[in-house]
Amino acid sequence: MTTASARFYALGERAVVIESPPPVEETCQQKIWWLARRLSSHWAVRDVIPGMNNLTVLLDPALLLPTDFRPELEALWQQATEEPPHSHEVRIPVIYGGDAGPDLPDVAHHAKLSPDEVIARHAGADYLVYFLGFQPGFAYLGGLPEELATPRLAEPRLSVPAGSVGIGGCQTGIYPAVTPGGWNLIGRSTVRLFDPSASPPTLLQPGDRVRFVPVEATTCLK
Repeated sequence: MTTASARFYALGERAVVIESPPPVEETCQQKIWWLARRLSSHWAVRDVIPGMNNLTVLLDPALLLPTDFRPELEALWQQATEEPPHSHEVRIPVIYGGDAGPDLPDVAHHAKLSPDEVIARHAGADYLVYFLGFQPGFAYLGGLPEELATPRLAEPRLSVPAGSVGIGGCQTGIYPAVTPGGWNLIGRSTVRLFDPSASPPTLLQPGDRVRFVPVEATTCLK
């Protein structure tokens, strides 16, 4: 079922998903953030999970079933406003290329640019945190220049160092911890993105703006 170009469907017996069609747009994401904040205090909602162009709402089935909740969700979507959340601009120092970014030459070749041009365009863009996922503190960022979009690796690495800055398709992001991964690694940062003892535990939040700042290795370590 669709309402104002969005699709609503049940996901099992506990969840309802609202999904907006492509392309990914900031105005649509602002409506998703608004709806997530609105539903976080709903009496039958146990969790809300914003995605890129979608929102998953987990319900307590003893209180409300997805089929009964969907009309209310559709009505709220009609009311949703394009209101950005409170956000911050976060500047992240990055060591580009070399051992820190072994795939930078491949990205440059794919984009038909020099490595220095890739660095300049990647660091010159203004990025928006759409949502967190994959692992704690991993932010999916919108705003990658189109010419830098590069297909994921055919064979993912078994171990990607923490702080690695990568490009996967039309997105860029930073790996908060050591993990397998298939994105093209173009640099690395020493900034800590996830700290379970901090409040909040993640450095980046949905709606934050991110700028990457090229630095030398010695500067980044300091």
